[in-house]
Amino acid sequence: MELIIDLASWAFILSGVFFIFTGTLGMLRLPDFYTRLHAAGITDTLGTELLLIAMMLQAGWSIVTVKLLMISLFIFFTSPTATHALANAANAVGLRPFGVPEADLRPKKTEDA
Repeated sequence: MELIIDLASWAFILSGVFFIFTGTLGMLRLPDFYTRLHAAGITDTLGTELLLIAMMLQAGWSIVTVKLLMISLFIFFTSPTATHALANAANAVGLRPFGVPEADLRPKKTEDA
């Protein structure tokens, strides 16, 4: 049974490292802020969650597992929220996505007097 838990834990660790590494490559290779933010937000959240699952498997049923679960829930909710807030702020200041013509963008709101 311990061998199965170790193998599953290693599978989660390697998967998590793969996703985090893929997100790092996306940050380096993608052309603009929005695609980089997408790469970082999606892959880092998934990679971190997989690493935390691996740590939970290694910890067994203990208070450490409960703490790791709380960290996992915190990251699960805050990482996508932070990514959305950054994208929304970039859009609010007028940062245009790479390769999108001006006509396809949503018009800015103007104040009527």
